[in-house]
Amino acid sequence: MSVRLAVAMVLLVSTVALPAQAPPPATPAVEQLRRWLDVFNAGDRAGWQRLLAQFAAPPPGPYVEQHLALRQQTGGFELVSVESASATRVIALVRERDAEGTGARITLDLEAAASGRIVDVRIEPGLRVPVQVARLSESALVRAVEAEVRRRADADQFSGAVLIARRGRPVYQSAWGFADRERRVANRVDTRLRNGSMNKMFTAVAVLTLVQAGKIRLEAPLGTYLTGYPNPSVAARVTVHQLLTHTGGLGDVFGPELSAIRDQLREHDDYVRRFAQQPLLFEPGSRWMYSNYGFILLGAIVEAVSGQSYDDYVRDHVYRPAGMIDTGSQPERETVPRRAIGYMRPPGTQAWLPNDPTLPYRATAAGGGYTTVADLMRFAAALSSGRLLDAKHTALLTTGTVDALGGKYAYGFVEHVAGGVRSFGHGGNAPGMDADLRIFPGSGYVVAVLANVDPPAAQRVSEFISNRVPAR
Repeated sequence: MSVRLAVAMVLLVSTVALPAQAPPPATPAVEQLRRWLDVFNAGDRAGWQRLLAQFAAPPPGPYVEQHLALRQQTGGFELVSVESASATRVIALVRERDAEGTGARITLDLEAAASGRIVDVRIEPGLRVPVQVARLSESALVRAVEAEVRRRADADQFSGAVLIARRGRPVYQSAWGFADRERRVANRVDTRLRNGSMNKMFTAVAVLTLVQAGKIRLEAPLGTYLTGYPNPSVAARVTVHQLLTHTGGLGDVFGPELSAIRDQLREHDDYVRRFAQQPLLFEPGSRWMYSNYGFILLGAIVEAVSGQSYDDYVRDHVYRPAGMIDTGSQPERETVPRRAIGYMRPPGTQAWLPNDPTLPYRATAAGGGYTTVADLMRFAAALSSGRLLDAKHTALLTTGTVDALGGKYAYGFVEHVAGGVRSFGHGGNAPGMDADLRIFPGSGYVVAVLANVDPPAAQRVSEFISNRVPAR
């Protein structure tokens, strides 16, 4: 028996159309799903222990702790529709109670209709489901956001900073919770908070500045620029375009193996030496798969082509032109003024613990730096005004081409269109950090949310705001 649960993925992975609701058939599998949902939504450990007696075999791993953590993260599930149902299998769509437009697909299998015992429960999280929310006026938006963020902060579901701007002018900004819980240091609007994968936006801009200057060709294989790359097959087959769009087949590097050697990985070259020989997961260009390693290689390419370190190049060609005075990637062991401590809550506990054991030595081109909501506003303004790239390359950077993450992936940006309103940006998440940036070119609005607690704290707030931002 296998029980599979993915609780870490908080980015929206696909969009589903909701069929007209109808009463689901009364099959044994549907009835067992209803029992499972009742126990899940109750969030009661004793209820889970009773339900486990209805499994054909004990679920592997910390099943109860995982589901209690997911219940806390989602607020519970509401049944939206049953996609298919038989006596022994049901596939259903559910909506998260604590998030607008986010749901999951649950597949439950029984051993046999007669026994009714559960064999397998699989949860596919992060589905984007349609949400009907009215766009608000700017003044009404500010009032609604203040109330919503306060509610989440009071419930210990958000700690960090929020900013809404229009054409470079803040219309709402606030900070909540603590940058240091032990010393009771409050978060401020100018607190530096970790941004996770937001670095991918800065990396993509850096690469496009070199493309614009004629120093990098998007269709050139990575070996053109990393001439000593240890894996000749990958060097000759994977292009810069494919690295930027996560279609190179290179996979990821984050996981138990990296955690065990995190202090040894200090430069992009360290990652290349460690991971270059891992095989391609699919033919380059044939599909999409999120690849942190691919963006690490982009950082190495920036260094090889520019002759500068990645950090220096991004500082000179992204941060300084944009006026981003509080963004960087200093090593985690260095003291950085106003940098908040990240707090994670291990499954099965209620205590917030510093996320230090999970942090790399320092950030990479794939993620892990720090920024402020004001710097993200400045970045959006510089990008929109042509201070970073010309119009042609800005459009290339932000126009999606590959279906991914509930929208279309461009170069380090995800493009979404919801209710006819276009936005682009990128998020970032890991234990003890969550971040999201949305840029609305039609109306000039920018939404920036940074949190120093577990995902999806920032994503929830950003979704709430983005669903209500004026369309014009």
